[in-house]
Amino acid sequence: MSEDVKQSLKLFIVLSRAHKAITEQTNQFFQAHGVNPTEFAVLELLYHKGQQPLQKIGGKILLASGSITYVIDKLEKRGFITRVNCPTDRRVTYAAISPEGKEFMSEIFPEHEKNLHELTNALTSEEKDQAIELMKKLGLSIKDLSY
Repeated sequence: MSEDVKQSLKLFIVLSRAHKAITEQTNQFFQAHGVNPTEFAVLELLYHKGQQPLQKIGGKILLASGSITYVIDKLEKRGFITRVNCPTDRRVTYAAISPEGKEFMSEIFPEHEKNLHELTNALTSEEKDQAIELMKKLGLSIKDLSY
């Protein structure tokens, strides 16, 4: 195995372990607040971007469209979101965050941001910028590959 191949394997392992560590911590935070990561992602999208067509939510939070209905149903039962019919197209239904959902997110989102900051605090501001640029470059280059 060439040194380049070994280095690529090591990069994959390091990225995977870093992702796993951050994901485990954030999942514990979500669980402590009574939501799962997908429910939080939907609430965060609606909280920051406003109502969204149900058909588009899966793509925006990287979730299979079949699972979205289940998540939306659970959040609606909890009173965190409402469904809104599109006035111009009967085929389209929007999910909108409810006042209860806004209140919930306004309480936990600042804490989530603080936790993420603490989790990434081993890096300087400049290193974070570098990591962001490198991960974007890597992600975009992979999108262009086809197998």
